[in-house]
Amino acid sequence: MTLPDEFDPDNNYADDADGTEIDDEVSAEALVWQLLLVINPGDEDAALQQFAAFQDALAGADADDIEAAWLLKDVIDWKSGFHVEETATGTLVDALTELAARYNLDIDWGVEDPTDDAFLARTSTDELLETAHDQLRLDGYTLWTWDTGTEHVAGWMTASSDDTAMRILAPALGIDARPAGM
Repeated sequence: MTLPDEFDPDNNYADDADGTEIDDEVSAEALVWQLLLVINPGDEDAALQQFAAFQDALAGADADDIEAAWLLKDVIDWKSGFHVEETATGTLVDALTELAARYNLDIDWGVEDPTDDAFLARTSTDELLETAHDQLRLDGYTLWTWDTGTEHVAGWMTASSDDTAMRILAPALGIDARPAGM
């Protein structure tokens, strides 16, 4: 496994004065590495494992020639991210609860049992994402979703201090990401 050396992984864009652009010569592989660091706050080991899985999934192809979001979806699913059918509210609750638990966080869904069929029948994916986003913000995290162009909802969470980095990295990788519930 080779790690790209174009960025300092501990920098987190602290030197990026205007926070709006990335050098055109930065490789997609380097951007993926940075994204993995951002969506695995404080867990470089997980980022390394996911980066190795990303490189394996490339199977020798150039990362600049692929849609990074779809490879990333596969290597981070149910660890650092989620990808569920838009109508599968119960699965979304499970995925977001597991994602939050990774950092010892709880999401207050406003009900005693968020997996109760009656609750899930009267709530929507958008409402769940908004609730999770608001709850995670209280603990210093941001829940992000990206436009899959399908009947699925997908995303990840970051430390709120990395919001600027996400706003730079996602578009540079061709990912339409935005804070959840917005």
